Amino acid sequence: MSTVAPQSDGVIYRTSAWSTRVDLVISERASLVAAIAILHGELDRIDAVTSRFRADSELTHLHSEAKTGHPVEVSSDLLEAIVVALRAAALSDGTVDPTVGEAMGRIGYDRDFAQIVPGRSTRFPDASPAPGWQSVELDTKSSTVCLSTGTMLDLGATAKALAADRAAHAITDQLGCAALVSLGGDVAVAGEAMTRFDIGISDVFTEGPCPVNVALGPGGLATSGTGARRWLLDGRTVHHIVDPTTGLPVDTCWQTVSVVAGSCVDANIASTASVIKGPAAPGWLEALGLPARLVRLDGHPVTVAGWPSDPEENADVDLRRMRA
Repeated sequence: MSTVAPQSDGVIYRTSAWSTRVDLVISERASLVAAIAILHGELDRIDAVTSRFRADSELTHLHSEAKTGHPVEVSSDLLEAIVVALRAAALSDGTVDPTVGEAMGRIGYDRDFAQIVPGRSTRFPDASPAPGWQSVELDTKSSTVCLSTGTMLDLGATAKALAADRAAHAITDQLGCAALVSLGGDVAVAGEAMTRFDIGISDVFTEGPCPVNVALGPGGLATSGTGARRWLLDGRTVHHIVDPTTGLPVDTCWQTVSVVAGSCVDANIASTASVIKGPAAPGWLEALGLPARLVRLDGHPVTVAGWPSDPEENADVDLRRMRA
């Protein structure tokens, strides 16, 4: 997770949504009420469009209509969310795949996380690969989506980061102040290039103060790991990061992976993919020029591509962008 601190003349607002902590920091105290309204407006909009758990969400409607095998017209918001999810799959070599919706249901993540804890009695499923992101037919000109039989989308891997990016940029565009939005550790920063927010990074395995601090300007930071969303399934501990090649929770060598990129979406794509890629992740991140901190299961950190190696250092992290 990430903790944030405002600038000396800024202000911070904290709440919760989607079973996770929400932080908003803006540089102008007088704009706080308006910024909060913009934040909640974006969160409500993305939830109404992309939630797998709401009977009235547009994604649920898409799944219902897609059973006919015909293209389904969708809103611009859902279209954007699916475009982002498919881009994530393409950039991550298919590791961050939105067609794991059915797999999520099989491992018990078929409702809001708060309703899953402490566990589910459902039988632990056999391995079953996801249909694959390339099976999703998307026509951006007609705003239609066609899903293969049995395919269910899970947009959670990218929708949270998309909401953070959209909210931060909407606040900056409408109110003219620098803004940071953190949704469960997915952090988006918008505003002047010289603006910096101090961010501390820790995880559920870490006790005491944050082990590393960075100063982040416009762009994004995301931390992915298997410790925060865990539950019992048929007596076995499982988590929410699924390997699309098996449809099961990935057996990874990393506790957490934190990545900085040009947007929160790109940082989230890279951090989630790295958890799934396992030992190959550092080389992949280095090749992309994405500063990252990966923590092994034994607690040993690995830093790449310019991430500050000194845990006591509070240093700027240069922003990089993933290759389109």
